[in-house]
Parts: sequence; C-alpha cells; structure tokens
Amino acid sequence: MKNHVKNIVVTSIIGMFFLVMFLMCVLHKPIDISTSERRQLAQFPTLTWAEIVDGKNIDEFEDYTLDQFPLRDTFRSIKAWVQFNIFHQKDNNDIYVVDGTVSKLEYPLDESMVDYAMNHWKAIYDKHLANTDAKVYYSVVPDKNYFIAEENGYPAMDYEAMIAQLNSGIDYMTYINIMDCLEIGDYYTTDSHWSQDKILDVADRLASAMGVRDKLSFEFTQKQLSPFYGVYHGQSALALKPDTITYLTNHVIEEATVFNFETQKNTPVYHLEKFSGNDPYDVFLSGAAAYLVIENPNAVEERELIVFRDSFGSSLTPLLIEGYSKITLLDTRYIMSQMLGSVVDFSTVDDVLFIYSTAIINNSTALR
Repeated sequence: MKNHVKNIVVTSIIGMFFLVMFLMCVLHKPIDISTSERRQLAQFPTLTWAEIVDGKNIDEFEDYTLDQFPLRDTFRSIKAWVQFNIFHQKDNNDIYVVDGTVSKLEYPLDESMVDYAMNHWKAIYDKHLANTDAKVYYSVVPDKNYFIAEENGYPAMDYEAMIAQLNSGIDYMTYINIMDCLEIGDYYTTDSHWSQDKILDVADRLASAMGVRDKLSFEFTQKQLSPFYGVYHGQSALALKPDTITYLTNHVIEEATVFNFETQKNTPVYHLEKFSGNDPYDVFLSGAAAYLVIENPNAVEERELIVFRDSFGSSLTPLLIEGYSKITLLDTRYIMSQMLGSVVDFSTVDDVLFIYSTAIINNSTALR
C-alpha cells in the first residue's frame, strides 16, 4: 500500500513538473537576443509545405526550441558547473578557465585563412596605396591562447608558423612585432580583449616604428567603469568575478572629435553611454564601425594615419591620437574593400597600419 501511494506521489510530481514546463514553453515569449551570449536567438520558423516535406523546418524548429527554452541560462549555468566541477572536463563548448582567466580555444592554424587575409590586404595595397608616399605597416595581436593554452594542456595554433607565413608573403609592408610586449595579465579575465591601461608599451612600440613617438606624451588620467562582464562571462555560463574597464584620457583625447560615417554623427572617443549596452567594451570608439575619422585640433603637425583594424584597434587608437592630426579607422568586416576608393582619400595619408588579432586572421573570410 505504501509503495502504491509512493508511486502515485512520484508520478504526480513528475507529471506536474512536465505540465509546468510545457505551460512555460507555450506561454514563453520568444527573445530576440541573448544578452549573456551576445547573439541573435532562433525564432519560430515559417511553416511551408515544401520545407516540412524536406525536413528543413525540423532543424529550424529544433534550433528554436533550444534557444527559447525557459530558464535556458539557468540550465546552461548548471551544465557548465557540473562539467567543470563534477566531471572535471577541461573545457565547455571550447571555453576554458586557467587561474581565473577565461579563454576560447582557437585551433588549429588554418593556412588558407592566413593566405586569404594576405590576399585581402594585398588587394587594398595594390589598389589604394602602392602609388602613394604612405609608409605601410602591419602588426598582429595574439589572442589569449598564445599565453595559456599549450602550457596548460590545451590545443593551440602554431603562432610562429602564422607570423612566418605572413612575413614570407608580405614584403610591401613593415612588420611591427608587439607580441613580446604582451602577457596574459594585459587582457581582461572575462573578455577576449586587452585592457587599455596595460598596452602602453604596445602603443610605444608602434609609435616608435611609425616615427611619432616624440609627439606622444603618455600622460594620461585613468578612469574606471565597473563591473565589466566580458563576452566569455556569458558564453562560459559560470559565476565569474567581473573585470573593470580602465580607460586613459587627457585633454587631447577629450578635445578630439570622432565622425561616424554610418550614423553621420560626431561621437566622443570614449562613448560612456555604451557601457550599459550589450557590450560594455563599446565605450571605446562606440564599438563596431566600418568607417570612423578622428580629428585632433591639438596636433603639433599635419600628419595622417589610416588604421585597418578589428575591435582591438578601438582601445589602441586613442593612445596614438596625439601623434596625428587625423586618424581614419576602417573595418573591412563591415565595409566592402571595393568601396574604399569612393569614400577615403588615400593620397594625403602619411602612415597606414594594418593591425588584426590572430583570431580574425585565422577566420579571415570575415574580411570583405
């Protein structure tokens, strides 16, 4: 009799659980964006008979149910905690933690992607820079795996092979090595990017190579924004200690103007309102942008720099403003390189810097 009652109770609890979960799924309003993962979430698929027959709707519906599952972030956190602390897995969906620093595996080296990046840069050089007096440089920003992956038993790409491949294929630019200026402590613990206050030696190395070191004071006031939860905080689904964004400013930076050609608006170098947005790192030059122009009214001489960059350039470029009267930033992930000649005047430029992270170079089809 007791077993019979126990079975009824257990069955009722299980049934109630599934009923509640079913109702939550039915009543759950679909979410467009996951703020923790910083990505678009799958939406309910459009139903057509042809797609039902070929099974396409099934895959789309499965993506929808996985992305829109109620309490999804809670279950993600439980899964991540169990995998790291119970099963002692070394990573969860390619995310791993070493001494409190979170990184994402980037492996192996894809030589075809390095070739793609070089061909992309060469096309830009040949079309816009070859017949100018501009001095052209390139530099590579190592991702966090460069410092912690291999020595902690994780697969790591061959960074030396990447640099060797670049150097052997690029003889029309001057390579500026900044990798020895960096260490793991120069990066945020919960994000992929470097911390601006830790890269003064990087800015010094670049400015020295480009001949503007004597124009930089390196006198800054530090200001801080916190808490900063980087991109890996949400992707890891772990309870991690947040970072602090430290940004460096002075009167030259504060009096410089930034014109965004997409929005046709002027913005400050540090757009502090962005700190409360989806990606707080966007405080640096307002985040992802195809075409920005920084004007420095306090420049000691007329000198122009063009920076082809990814997001690492957003926090680096402010440190170079004192050396130039005008800095143009171009991100060809968001603007077709074929369009550059119609919007940018390359004839007046003095220096050009191509600076990209190893992660972008190893996935360079993002460059257009």
